[in-house]
Amino acid sequence: MTIAEYFDHTNLDPAASTEAIEQLCREALEYNFFSVCIHPIHVTLAKRLLQDSPVKVTTVVGFPLGQNLTSVKVFETIQAVADGADEIDMVMNYGALIEGNYDLVKQDIRAVRQACSEKVLKVILETSQLTDQQIITACELAELAEADFVKTSTGFRGDGAKVDQVKLMKTYFHGLVKASGGIRTYDDWKAMVDAGADRIGASASVAIVNQAP
Repeated sequence: MTIAEYFDHTNLDPAASTEAIEQLCREALEYNFFSVCIHPIHVTLAKRLLQDSPVKVTTVVGFPLGQNLTSVKVFETIQAVADGADEIDMVMNYGALIEGNYDLVKQDIRAVRQACSEKVLKVILETSQLTDQQIITACELAELAEADFVKTSTGFRGDGAKVDQVKLMKTYFHGLVKASGGIRTYDDWKAMVDAGADRIGASASVAIVNQAP
């Protein structure tokens, strides 16, 4: 893989304009990023701009807090897929995880898994809010619910991706790992990939690729 192919090139600014999303898509095409990661409201636009290209469209569900009802997450997912989303990054109900309500966590993920069918599903754990043992449990529940990825962070609460947490996720989840949140330099990218990250979420993707030796 090239460096660029690791990236979900991201703009999740709630105030992102149409022009900003168009710029994001132009950059994704120019640099051959794996996907753009955007809010659901922008999926139709991004899909149109990226048609006939290999760049995927990723969107978020239950974002950024994960506390939506499962039925709402399912609706968001169905609508996003209908609009053209290729990958779904859902926020786990980490409040339920912390409380020990593991059945709710697993059922929430499984419902979204079923709603997005064959599309790629990533589960955002919000690792900054969890202990190591809670991260391990979240990985196990995501795997039982048949998620494709576990992902570190939304970037909206607490610290972003940490190397030790990526290593932990890679050890206890037998799928793929996405590191996101606070990844701004080539050295950050390399540290995450060396720790086992299979995908990187970043808004600084262009700068990172341009820093590469």
